[in-house]
Amino acid sequence: MNIKRYAQVGTGGRARMYYEAIVSTYKDSAVLTAFCDQSKTRMDYANFVIESKGGARVPEYLPDEFDKMIDETKPDTIIVTSIDRTHDQYIVRALEKGCDVITEKPITIDEKKAQRIIDAQKRTGKKIRVAFNYRYAPHHTKMKELITDGVIGKPFSVHFEWNLNTVHGADYYRRWHRNKINSGGLLVHKSTHHFDLVDFWLDTEPETVFAFGSLNFYGRAAAEARGVKDFYYRCYGSDIAKNDPFAIDIANNPTMKALYLDAEKDSGYIRDRSVFSDDISIEDTMNVLVRYKNGAQMSYSLNTYLPWEGFNVAINGSKGRIEFTALEKPYINAGGDKNDEGAAVFHKIRVCPLFAPAYEVEIEKKEGGHGGGDPALLDDIFLDNPPYDRFHRAADYVDGIKSALTGIAANKSIASNLPVDVSSLVRW
Repeated sequence: MNIKRYAQVGTGGRARMYYEAIVSTYKDSAVLTAFCDQSKTRMDYANFVIESKGGARVPEYLPDEFDKMIDETKPDTIIVTSIDRTHDQYIVRALEKGCDVITEKPITIDEKKAQRIIDAQKRTGKKIRVAFNYRYAPHHTKMKELITDGVIGKPFSVHFEWNLNTVHGADYYRRWHRNKINSGGLLVHKSTHHFDLVDFWLDTEPETVFAFGSLNFYGRAAAEARGVKDFYYRCYGSDIAKNDPFAIDIANNPTMKALYLDAEKDSGYIRDRSVFSDDISIEDTMNVLVRYKNGAQMSYSLNTYLPWEGFNVAINGSKGRIEFTALEKPYINAGGDKNDEGAAVFHKIRVCPLFAPAYEVEIEKKEGGHGGGDPALLDDIFLDNPPYDRFHRAADYVDGIKSALTGIAANKSIASNLPVDVSSLVRW
């Protein structure tokens, strides 16, 4: 059996899915060699989790020891689960040091960083895998199957509406994501999932993007306009926060306390900022128009303050229409059962053929985060011989960059009030 060696950079909330899986489910085909993070407290917690799963504690390295980590522990692959703005530096350096890369989405946050990754991959020839777990969820795979099998003929247009509620949606405005310099805004950090799904479903890529975006609900100015008068810096230790439905209590959540509150001393990161702060630089109301290279068009909206969580998708084609609706459970990163992340209350796919009765399509149900997408993704990454995948759901750096470029172009369009030619952003 071919046992592969992995080191992981970034040990925050999303990181656990990978390192926990390596030392338990995939221990016969994978081995973890090291952690790298700015916080020793977080790495100690990750090692605690590993040991609780029967794994062996691994060495810990600070960010300026990244090269040293690779030289000493000799991983085949680096798993990048750090803050979005740092993805490119770790991806590029890992490639240059002879390692393949698995990175969380988004692969990066702007076109200059994307170009660095493209150039490094061409220079080194190493592999980059982007962990698009949404592709692997049974309901999203079913959409790919229906379109690939020609159920609605040639797709012409897509309407894609994603709603985040005041539990999950609000959480982006407490965390580092609230600053566009860190996350690229939600049209990059969050929407890269959705833009990738459309690229994947329609087997195409974006050509022209036009967008609007504004901060209407979160942030101090929006709150003041609604009559809010009492403000606070962070939830922990605030009497005002005790009466705020948007506050979270990280001190009484063991995982969040270990990852964030206890780690403040060596990370400087505050996880529970007020969502009504005056330094939020991302939008909460976003609308995007996309024209694709195959001629299809999309209208897309993302709103992050709604009373329910889920999405509506309609795809119109030459032989009919697919309507796809989901109501999902709200989830706070690292704040609850990981299997609740992206879990559905219900998913419904309805096919409306031309000149024939509409019908619902049966969707396979699977356990695990993101409606069963996380376990399927992990199998595809870590098994020595993963199952055959008719739909080729594994995403490479080209897929990752093309989906990110939709959001990057949308950010540029919001700033300029002009359409953006996606091909002008990077050189392939």
